This record gives sequence, C-alpha cells and structure tokens, in this order.
Amino acid sequence: MSIQETPIDLRPAGAAFVELLPGLGLVLLIASLATALHALSWLHALSPLILAITLGMIFHNVIGTPAAARAGVKFALRRILRAAIILLGLQLTLTQVASVGWGGLVATITTLGATFFFTLWMGHRLGVSRPLTALVAAGTSICGASAVIASNAVIRGEDEDVAYAIACVTIFGSLSMLLYPPIGAALAMSPHAFGLWTGATIHEVAQVVAAAFQGGEAAGHFGAIVKLTRVMMLAPVVLALAMFWKASVSAAKEEGDAVSRWSHVPWFAFGFMAMVGFNTVMPLQEGLRLEAGEVTTFLLAVSLAAMGLETDFRKLKAMGLRPLLLGASSWAFISLLGFTLVAWLT
Repeated sequence: MSIQETPIDLRPAGAAFVELLPGLGLVLLIASLATALHALSWLHALSPLILAITLGMIFHNVIGTPAAARAGVKFALRRILRAAIILLGLQLTLTQVASVGWGGLVATITTLGATFFFTLWMGHRLGVSRPLTALVAAGTSICGASAVIASNAVIRGEDEDVAYAIACVTIFGSLSMLLYPPIGAALAMSPHAFGLWTGATIHEVAQVVAAAFQGGEAAGHFGAIVKLTRVMMLAPVVLALAMFWKASVSAAKEEGDAVSRWSHVPWFAFGFMAMVGFNTVMPLQEGLRLEAGEVTTFLLAVSLAAMGLETDFRKLKAMGLRPLLLGASSWAFISLLGFTLVAWLT
C-alpha cells in the first residue's frame, strides 16, 4: 500500500481528531513497548526505531491492524514523521561539522555520495525496483532507518519497500557493529582513524556508538560526531531526491492523477535545516538537548510502528533475494571505500 497525500478534510476538527485516536493509541503503545525493550541490556544495541517497526509488523501480520486504527496510523506516517525529522535538527550544529576537519569531511561526503550512486547503479543492474533501490541507497549512505523514512516522503514507495530497506540497513549495520572492532584492533587503527571509519560508514547512529566506543572513549566521541555530520546530509539529499523524483510526479500528471505541483517538495527538510541553524546560533543546554533527542527518537519510533502496521510479510517475501543482495553490495562498498579513504587521509 502506497503512502498517498491526505485529501482535504472538511469535517469538524473534533470529529476528525476522535477518528485518529484508536490508531494513535496503538502506535503510541507499540513505540512505548519498543522504548522499554531498548532499555534491556541484551536489546540495547537495537534502536527503538528498529524494535518499533518489528513489533508493528508482527502485530499486523499475526493479529491484524483494526480498520478503526487506519486513520491514526496514516497520520503517524505523515505528520508525526515530518515533525520528528524537523526536531532531529536540534541534535546537530555546524560547529560539529567543523570539528571533523577537512580530511574527515572529505572522507565522509565522498563515501556518502559514492555509495548512494553505486547503490542506484547496482539496483538497476540487479533489476530491483527504482523506489526500493533509492531507499536502500539513502539508508546505507546517510543514517539508516531515519534516512529511509525521510526519503520515502519524496519517493512514495510501497510500505513494503520501506520495511525491506530498513531490514537491509539493520542487518548489515549490525554486521559492521560486530566486525569493525576486531578489525580495528587487528590493524592497530588509531582512535581518530577508527572513529572516522565507523562514523562515515556504519548505518545507524546507535550502531556507530556501539562500535566506535570499542576503540576507546576518544574513538567513540569522534565516531559519533562524524556520524552526526552524515545525518546533516539528510536534508540536502532529500531535497536533491525531490528534484530527481519530479519526473515521476510529472508522469503521474500525464496519466491523469491529481498530483499537486508542490506535492514533491519536502518542506520538512527546510525545517530540519532551520533547526540546525538555530542550534548553531543558540545551542541548547546539554540537558535540554538530550531531552529533545529522546522526544525525537520516540516520535520516530511512533512513525516506524505505524509503518510496521502497514507492512505485509507476504509482499516482502514476494520481493525475493535481489534487494537483500543489493543491501549487501552497498554495505560492502561503503565499508571498503570508507576504510580506503580513512587509511589515505589519516
């Protein structure tokens, strides 16, 4: 099922809100459970986002999403998601980018851009659908699940495309999290080099932190900063995707679909950049920043719980192994290219 634009609702605001309550209650419950599970030591390496979409998919495919919940689930997929991405900007500053240094910035941006275009090329060679290929490219090259769902606001792929892309970045990001520390130790990588490698190439923020701190505190902090620099690239990449995906919108118009000329513009990306600018000029106090980060993570978990409730396992199975091979190829490419650049620049 594709995520379509919301039609204009002319009903009283109170009636429309009441219709949202069952679905919102369900996604809030799933997101809360995911957050609680994340606090367990044996599940701490999995982010609440991954746990939320997993729980949502299990609920939908085992019990079934009630018809009364549909409106609230779709609201979480659109409105709550975009609000969360805007708030994500409060975790970043331009000062953090400067602290990475020119060498680190070159390695990060080069790895991101090359991985994105390699994945698009490989997806075409493998015969993977265009939307799913773009989602795997965004998730692998930028910041995992957050990048997948942010990019899908422009791409408008099937919900199963989103779920498959998130599964790919979870599987291969987790492999990096487990493999990087022993590789870094065997090669006697410096804390700076190891932090740069993890931050520039591992998919999820939580996975970067888990891996980077295995190389020591200095490696952990630097890895997190490099990863947040990659996260900052989310807005320009989504804006570029909006321009690139405009051709699809034009084609839909020619087929007679009622598509707004502005529907492809990811306005939330401008909000994200505005929050980064605000946090650079007037940085939040550390306590407030951490609280904002927790709220942002929870709202993203709510959105992914909704995504899980829209995902059908039968459609995922029908996609076959080619998307998984695409995710593996993209993961191998970003890992090896990142390592090569780090070795050259440090």
